[in-house]
Amino acid sequence: MTPTPDTDPGPSPPPRDSDSAEELYESAPCGFLSTTMDGTITKINRTLLDRLGLERDEVVGRRRFADLLTVGGRLYHETHFAPLLSMRGEISGIALEMPAATGERLPVLVSATVKRDRDGNPVLIRTTVFDASDRRAYEEELLRRRTAADQARHQAEAALREAEEARARSEADRTRLTDALAVLQQALLPTELPTVPGLDVASYYRMASPDRLGGDFYDLFALDAHRWAFFLGDVSGKGPGAAAVTSLIRYTLRAAAFHDPDPVSALTTLNAVLYDRYGGETVPRYCTAVVGVVEPDPERGSATVRLASGGHPPALLLRAGRPAGTPERAGYLSTPGGMLVGALPDASFTAGATTLGPGDTLLLYTDGLTEARIDAEHTLYDDERLRDFAGDQACIAPRPLVAAVAALLEKLGDGVDDDTALLALGTPTASPS
Repeated sequence: MTPTPDTDPGPSPPPRDSDSAEELYESAPCGFLSTTMDGTITKINRTLLDRLGLERDEVVGRRRFADLLTVGGRLYHETHFAPLLSMRGEISGIALEMPAATGERLPVLVSATVKRDRDGNPVLIRTTVFDASDRRAYEEELLRRRTAADQARHQAEAALREAEEARARSEADRTRLTDALAVLQQALLPTELPTVPGLDVASYYRMASPDRLGGDFYDLFALDAHRWAFFLGDVSGKGPGAAAVTSLIRYTLRAAAFHDPDPVSALTTLNAVLYDRYGGETVPRYCTAVVGVVEPDPERGSATVRLASGGHPPALLLRAGRPAGTPERAGYLSTPGGMLVGALPDASFTAGATTLGPGDTLLLYTDGLTEARIDAEHTLYDDERLRDFAGDQACIAPRPLVAAVAALLEKLGDGVDDDTALLALGTPTASPS
């Protein structure tokens, strides 16, 4: 069979001149490769092979284009790059990273186009890979210079304001900072929880300090007509760095849940993304998290819950069929052994499951609540006190329960020195016949 222009023909006779098409392809200043529609590489030029430290027989027919990307790049390719290319037929200027054999991460700009036959059927994908190292260095230098200029400008303005009216300047700055941080913090959380048929839901977020960004997060969203995914967690650290990690976590968990709704799989994907992005830094970033899927059954008034934990406090389960104040009223859904998410390259996570009967509620929370100080000796509120408090509530439906815990946080006052997030899921109480 005569090889096509987009399959690797193997060794070819020496070119008649230095500007042969094959030599121009192989020695081009950018990377070229061709793949089948499923991404299997059928041809790749020497430029790209050399940059990645690979040999042709390791790649052609053995790997897919996504295999040449970092973990985060593969996730982006599957959720964004490939679908857009399929819809549009071409895509350009996508910033990705490719790991080289030396361990270096190479920044690249990728463009791709779908080749079609005479009948308009897609037959292969042609991809161009540009080295973006110089561009990234230029952008970083430009950003540094711009940041330095902004800092100098802000310092000059601050000095002028201080000379003119020190007290007014201080109050105005604090007000603007508080408002900006509040807006940014809200942007990291869902605007409102969706309406879930057969399920009552409620949430609450308390900032420990109005002038410090927190890293707590939660979300609830539909996977299909019958299943809903949820998660809640806490990022290490505070400030803008933690906010950036929080944003990455929310989008990664959403994409991972749609790709594979198994909670353990979602946490495993998040662990890979966080470690790939922050594992090598001097101050690593990681988080604790609970991820789950709930499937309400409105006809029976129940809901099935599957969840997994990565180093997070256990979920609190409250049963409506038990009297308030009794030990059977409230208990923790055990998920021991789950590891911090993003701290290690290979982390294990613990799964759990339960069924919510009519009127039952599952409460997720961050450790700002259980690590609150209740006296001058720094005694912590702890899990046992939270369990007893929730079990004593006359009404354990999500909204009244969350309101009661929110009031408790306000009562603890300055003893709460960390942000706190709450997310409650419950089945409606059965109506009397």
